[in-house]
Amino acid sequence: MLQEILIAIVPVLLAITLHEVAHGYIAYILGDPTAKMMGRLTLNPLHHIDIFGTVLLPFFLYYISGGRVVFGYAKPVPVNFYNLRNPKRDMIWVSGAGPATNIMLALLSAFLFHIITYLYPELIHFVNHPGMLYYKGGWIDFFLVPLLLMMVVSVEINILLAFFNLIPIPPVDGGRVLVGLLPERYSRLLEQVEPIGIILIASILIFNPLGIINRLFWPAIDLFRKLLLWY
Repeated sequence: MLQEILIAIVPVLLAITLHEVAHGYIAYILGDPTAKMMGRLTLNPLHHIDIFGTVLLPFFLYYISGGRVVFGYAKPVPVNFYNLRNPKRDMIWVSGAGPATNIMLALLSAFLFHIITYLYPELIHFVNHPGMLYYKGGWIDFFLVPLLLMMVVSVEINILLAFFNLIPIPPVDGGRVLVGLLPERYSRLLEQVEPIGIILIASILIFNPLGIINRLFWPAIDLFRKLLLWY
């Protein structure tokens, strides 16, 4: 478990940090300086971690669900949509920037994974047997095996974050993208869901109505993982 935490911590922090910075940066480009003024356009993960949402809640849900449910959140980057040049349209770009960043990180991680395994094909053994943390062939392998495992985790966590944030329920990104896309009448109705949106999403993840998580969510994530990593 300690090995898994050590391997996962860097890609997880990068995925969370770049996701949030992407929101703030696109908002800044489109006219809202709120995140910049509050010092949130930084790659320091400490500015984006929420102790409860990023650390305590995922571990608690993982424990009580026997490893079936992991749910959490980072400290949202502040965005004042009314500062945007075209609030309804620009909301789509600001909200979509986070999941898009996670998808790009997943693709980049998969690319590095394949470069390493092409140059050192024997290292694929350690992806299938991650309990063996290093290869005894020298310092290069000692460095490359953890890096390879980090790339696997990075692909998995970034696909997970992208899919989760594309759930079309506000306040997650997919919900806000949908608010921007829908006609005004329907977008206002969807906006009214936002105060209880997180509760709805958490309930879906925990209680799994109609088996939607097992039948749709996890299979889709696993499919994209296999498409990117080929094993």
